[in-house]
Amino acid sequence: MRVISGLSRGRKLIAPKGLDTRPTTDRVKESMFNLIIPYIPAKNVLDLFAGSGALGIEALSRGSEHCVFVEFGKEALSVVKQNLDLSKQVDKAEVFSLDSLEFLNRTSSSFDLIFLDPPYNKGLLTESIRLIHQKNLLSENGIIVVESEVGGEAPPNDCFKILKQARYGKTTVFVLAHEARR
Repeated sequence: MRVISGLSRGRKLIAPKGLDTRPTTDRVKESMFNLIIPYIPAKNVLDLFAGSGALGIEALSRGSEHCVFVEFGKEALSVVKQNLDLSKQVDKAEVFSLDSLEFLNRTSSSFDLIFLDPPYNKGLLTESIRLIHQKNLLSENGIIVVESEVGGEAPPNDCFKILKQARYGKTTVFVLAHEARR
């Protein structure tokens, strides 16, 4: 796993051990960022269910100003911090050791880019999107990038509009925005 582009390009990142975290492969990450090129760099990024932190770090490497990483697992949290150090992005990051839904309930910040890659098929995707919508946490021109398993849980269609959808092997990526955005 590595940083694909930008200031930290080529830097190797580590992944948490075990099966609790499912890091986004370099191929999927590169394809995902190709989908969202018009929205990068972003001012304020949220990497929810951060895992290794690779998505937020990639956004920072590509010029985004600030990223909030939210991870509850102790080992994964340690890996996020190590990867921020390896990529030299510590000064542009905030790391929260918190359940992602609890973070969404507590925050009042607005984000221009939200990465959402929760554990598959546990209802966390739907609940996260509903909280983001209810609390108005996505900026007016912001996007949410959702990673899900093919045939698995999809974003609810009553909160945000699906701008783009792409399949990469066993992974589906959705790009969501406010309904008024075209």
